[in-house]
Amino acid sequence: MSGGPEAESARPDDARLGFPVRDRSRIADEPSERRILSRRTLAEAHVQTLVREEFELRAGESLTRDFVEHPGAVVVAALNERRELLMIRQYRHPARMLMWELPAGLLDVEGEKPLVAARRELAEEADLRAERWHTLVDVHNSAGGSTEATRIYLAEGLSAVPEGERHVRDAEESEIEYAWVPVGEAVAAVFAGQVHNVGAEFGILAVDRHLAGGPELRPADAPWESHPAHASWTD
Repeated sequence: MSGGPEAESARPDDARLGFPVRDRSRIADEPSERRILSRRTLAEAHVQTLVREEFELRAGESLTRDFVEHPGAVVVAALNERRELLMIRQYRHPARMLMWELPAGLLDVEGEKPLVAARRELAEEADLRAERWHTLVDVHNSAGGSTEATRIYLAEGLSAVPEGERHVRDAEESEIEYAWVPVGEAVAAVFAGQVHNVGAEFGILAVDRHLAGGPELRPADAPWESHPAHASWTD
């Protein structure tokens, strides 16, 4: 039997848990700057830099951490009027896999706003434009080892990019395959362990929750507090 006063009284209190429990009224990540004592560049690559920083955790205690500085990325959940998501399949060498993903790309163009980047990537990877954009979720892919932050958008009101304006794809993108996948089937693929790309997983599950009457979505130009370069901006 669940629910009712009996279930509530059986819930462990803070003392029995053995650690303090924060107020649940506001579960929200927040900035926390720590004093940097030293910083060293260990290696530089095309879009990523490996750095080592020593920082002050608290008075009298310092820690040293190595991490990757990354410009961040955008992901586009392109949803058509039949409630199908556009998924793309391409080779990912570090994973040694052909992976099903959502259109996405790096924030590696100097001065380019995230929403502009998302529009560009949707056109370049999928030859599509969208009339309506919303922010689905913001993700730190691996906060313990990288600064990479990803914003995932919902794009609706889709139309084709005119033939003469289409991007010529090369490298891995030249092998991209496409599929329109009903949202329910995409969700099932995530839970079956058939989709592994983190942006695709978050995007698919967020779209499914939205279509089921989930919380109101943020506007496409919502501030992105977790990305230092885009904490406050508008197009």
